[in-house]
Amino acid sequence: MTLRVDWRRWLSYAGIAAVVAYCLAPFYWMLVSSLRRTGDIFDTTLLPSPLSFENYRAVFDPAQGFGRALLNSLVVAGITTVLALLLATFTAYAMARLEFRFKRLILTLIIATSMFPVVSIVVPLLKLFTDIGWINTYQSMIVPSMSFALPLAVWNLTTFFRQMPDELEHAAMVDGCTRGQAFRKVIVPLAAPGIFTTAIITFIAAWNEFLIALSMTNKPGMQTATVAISKFTGATTYETPFGSQMAAGVLVTVPLVVMVLLFQRRIVAGLTAGAAK
Repeated sequence: MTLRVDWRRWLSYAGIAAVVAYCLAPFYWMLVSSLRRTGDIFDTTLLPSPLSFENYRAVFDPAQGFGRALLNSLVVAGITTVLALLLATFTAYAMARLEFRFKRLILTLIIATSMFPVVSIVVPLLKLFTDIGWINTYQSMIVPSMSFALPLAVWNLTTFFRQMPDELEHAAMVDGCTRGQAFRKVIVPLAAPGIFTTAIITFIAAWNEFLIALSMTNKPGMQTATVAISKFTGATTYETPFGSQMAAGVLVTVPLVVMVLLFQRRIVAGLTAGAAK
């Protein structure tokens, strides 16, 4: 009986390892390819030999403008996340706590707006932003990103607020708080795990956005990292710089991985603290 239980445990571990390996294999190959020399880019060895950082030097060549593109991505994703969380927190709280007519219909419409494909709104927005002079500006990328980030944030936070007992506000109001003070001093701190989770999802979605940034900018100085990578040029006209693109992909992915790991600890700590309270 003991041997049977051990076999089941090892099979579970093997299944988990297989899933992890399947998910991480593309990222591992991207990292290995970024560390190969240009002439060795099509090698199939598991480790680069010899190790080379020429692709990373090529990425940060001033002619590529990748450093500025990373800054643009950070500005667009950061502002989109902050605005989406600010608006979504108040909207989600109203949806979860207040009773008014057509509440379910409004929530359904909010979610429905995020189901439109990006390509269906790019052309009308491009015409609108051209008329009002928004092309090659941050707002031309932030506003369209908000149309997809905000509904997702509202849905996630509404679900989270509904799970919190009404007695929390009632107890704070009995102690002399107004409803606004109860929301600010009691609900928001306890909702930190849900807010952090929503922030991560929103930031990653805005960071990875490509089509809107490609359509709304034509100046190299305003392009985001995803657009800059797609426009990398090789030594000759018909050469595709796979090595530089792999290196840039690593540089774009690593901050997201680090951010998720850091916030994951805070989310778990917040969930356990909230449960204890």
